Amino acid sequence: MACCDIVVIGASAGGIEPLIGLIRDLPDGFPGAVFVVTHVPPYSVSKLPQILGRAGPLPAAHARNGDRIEPGRIYVAPPDRHLLVRQGWVELTRGPRENHSRPAIDPLFRSAARAFGPRVVGVVLSGALYDGSAGLLAVKGRGGIAIVQDPEDAAVDGMPRSALRHIEADYVLPAREIGAALDRLARQPVRQEGDAPVVDIEEHMSRVIEQDFAEQAGDRRADELTVYTCPDCGGVMWQAEEAPPIRFRCHVGHAYAPQVLLAQKSDELESALWRCVRLLREKSTLSRQMVVRPVGGGNGSLTERIEEQAALDERHAQVIRELLEAMPNPGDQATVIIDAVERQAQAG
Repeated sequence: MACCDIVVIGASAGGIEPLIGLIRDLPDGFPGAVFVVTHVPPYSVSKLPQILGRAGPLPAAHARNGDRIEPGRIYVAPPDRHLLVRQGWVELTRGPRENHSRPAIDPLFRSAARAFGPRVVGVVLSGALYDGSAGLLAVKGRGGIAIVQDPEDAAVDGMPRSALRHIEADYVLPAREIGAALDRLARQPVRQEGDAPVVDIEEHMSRVIEQDFAEQAGDRRADELTVYTCPDCGGVMWQAEEAPPIRFRCHVGHAYAPQVLLAQKSDELESALWRCVRLLREKSTLSRQMVVRPVGGGNGSLTERIEEQAALDERHAQVIRELLEAMPNPGDQATVIIDAVERQAQAG
């Protein structure tokens, strides 16, 4: 009889310590396969497999494309690759970033849910922002089990709180209890098929990642275009809202939660304003150079106008500098706005 033996874990800021703890609590002979995604810089050298391998009795390694899935092993997503679970094997892909991350948690959870349905246990640990929420929705939608680290126990509670806003978790546990819960679940029969509905939007999202551009261009959701452009590629984005959480995705496949997209737009705005400062100062410097080395015979009134324009450009540059200094942190701004929207929705 099939058991809940496909364990997918997502962690980000503050998540390594609880991850090590739960791996330490998995016993020798653990019957499940464990898949781990953490947010790591694309060009970093990750030592996480060695750390997890020393933490407990289960061997851990960076997943390799085509690895067979074996019980009692830990598969870690390498930097700059999405880790996907297939029927009996794993796939690494350099597919589009999701929430500006690769590897990202949602693709792992989504692929596992599609491949193994109710055999999957999804775990969201400490982390900022919102990665993992949509993937955990897919796990639940296929009849799997959702475990979320208690936000009060998490060093950074953004990911756990986001997950709990969007799905009804089966377990909300402090990190020290998650390993034992995984061991129990891996030895229990899966839920009966039909206990949970399939989330069609997650099926669609997975297809979007795996289709080529031409196929996506003919997708019916291309008619639901937004006015937003993708921060990664500049393509037009469409909004998928058939099931929460709302996400935006371009035709290439880059995906964003609204909070992350808002933060990225704030970053783009800051970059644009700094370009304005640079251009104004370049213009002012060039104008003053024309005064030092007169152009057109050194006409006095022309020189005066050039100096006035240079001074005006300097003042404009200073105004923009002051605006930049006063801008709120993009992440804080996004959180405040989204929290206000959610409170209004709950009140309505």
